[in-house]
Amino acid sequence: MTPKANIYMEVEVVRVRITLACTECKQRNYNMTKEKKNHPERMETKKYCRFCKTHTMHKETK
Repeated sequence: MTPKANIYMEVEVVRVRITLACTECKQRNYNMTKEKKNHPERMETKKYCRFCKTHTMHKETK
């Protein structure tokens, strides 16, 4: 065994790709990733919709 053996274990971060859609016009505007372990529920956030030209609520879609 070498004196500088790797004693750290690799931690695999599992992030899933999600798509956010505008609740007003139903357009899919944003692609993001999230950690399923920390946020198992569907994501919901206020973001700018370029089709509505205003800030609206965006929800996670399948």
